[in-house]
Amino acid sequence: MSRNEPGPTTQDAGSAPSIPLSDPTHGRNGEPSIGNLVKDASANVSTLFRSEVALAKAELVGEAKKAGAGTGLLVVAGVMALYSSFFFFFFLAELLDNWMPRWLAFLIVFLILVFITIVMAVVGYLFFRRVRGPKKTIASVKEVPTVLPGGHSGSSASPAKRTADGEHPELPRAHDPAKG
Repeated sequence: MSRNEPGPTTQDAGSAPSIPLSDPTHGRNGEPSIGNLVKDASANVSTLFRSEVALAKAELVGEAKKAGAGTGLLVVAGVMALYSSFFFFFFLAELLDNWMPRWLAFLIVFLILVFITIVMAVVGYLFFRRVRGPKKTIASVKEVPTVLPGGHSGSSASPAKRTADGEHPELPRAHDPAKG
């Protein structure tokens, strides 16, 4: 049935929709209920975790691009050394054969190829050395215990000393009437 068709409705003709006059997440005394506090805390922890994962992804994408560039350069260097330079170095060995024994000419060309390979490997290694870990994410994760309840990182001082440092003091243990 569509809205324009006549028929029974969920609301009486004489009644108006109700508007709550208090926050439905609060208890009878106007304070938030424990269930709502737990729900809010779990939602905040979930949001914090998702934010940390997003930060890690953002940092690692940039570092992965650097690693990809280094890998690409190493691959290009290898392909160029194997395919396009073969004929040049063969020509060079034949040219040197005019002034020295043939074996010495090919040995010199071989040493030139080894030198070029070492230079390309060093350049590729330097690209990989520039790749860094996600520093911001690591620093942010180290700060997580300071925002969790009861988690004061690196602090083993007494509650009075913590208050002087500007941190929150520990809450006293609840009294159990059954134990006296």
